[in-house]
Amino acid sequence: MIKRYILGSLAAAAGCVMLLGTIHTETLQQGISEKILRFHVLANSDSGEDQALKLKVRDAVGTYLAKPLAEAESLEESEAIVEENIPEIEQVAGNVVQEEGYDYTVDASLESCMFPEKTYGEYTFPAGEYQALRLVIGEGGGHNWWCVMYPNLCFSGSMYQVDEQSGEKLQAELTNEEYAAVLQSGDYKVRFKILRFMNRVLE
Repeated sequence: MIKRYILGSLAAAAGCVMLLGTIHTETLQQGISEKILRFHVLANSDSGEDQALKLKVRDAVGTYLAKPLAEAESLEESEAIVEENIPEIEQVAGNVVQEEGYDYTVDASLESCMFPEKTYGEYTFPAGEYQALRLVIGEGGGHNWWCVMYPNLCFSGSMYQVDEQSGEKLQAELTNEEYAAVLQSGDYKVRFKILRFMNRVLE
């Protein structure tokens, strides 16, 4: 009886901690999302050919945007650059599609998108809505590619890379708490450790 009471109390306490942790995570995610711009590329399908095409389109668009975005000093400037270049982005992507022998349409837009939790180097961004350059190839029915476009955690030339300068820029944009949260040992991981602990206790 006592053991059952203790376990019940532990479960209730863990539930409260989990709830508070979830609310805290959502608040952090909203704060982070207001300071970064992401990049979202959707392949036509999950075929090997379409997935390979997605990466070629990604690299071409990344190379095209690397120089203008390198001069952006804020999220607002980055969004303005992307918005102004939507026709050119679609043309760059469309050229790759045609050169590879496909007739898929390519649609680019700056919009709010749902992102899963994703890790780039040592940084893990919580799931939620983020403003993003969304690039849809053909039907957009294949696996996606995700990245952070501002501060630039996506490209060094045409390659994915998180360098020291990018990390410093990210740290400057975020609050101390937000920056701590996107590190892999960030606060929003704690509730999962609590859940694993409770599972062991209740087995």
